[in-house]
Amino acid sequence: MVSKKEIKEKLGQVQDPELGINIVDLGLIYDIKTEKEKVYIKMTFTTPACPMMNYMLEQVKQKLEELENADIEISVVFDPPWTPDRLSDKAKAKLGMI
Repeated sequence: MVSKKEIKEKLGQVQDPELGINIVDLGLIYDIKTEKEKVYIKMTFTTPACPMMNYMLEQVKQKLEELENADIEISVVFDPPWTPDRLSDKAKAKLGMI
């Protein structure tokens, strides 16, 4: 079974091409659940009109396909809406917010 840590490491390799910050540090990953051989990921984007949404989703899928024996389901949600409060300290520092 794939661990949440392994999943987060793979997701951390996907960067927002406009900001150069990975989607984990951006706070776009809302939840990761593992149940036996099934993995459920709930994620969002900074806005429902994100022009890079399809590109980033494809990158997420490609990284997760590298994990063996994992049946992964990705749900994109916009409730609750993303806010800058979800940024990690590392992301805030890179963006000059702290």
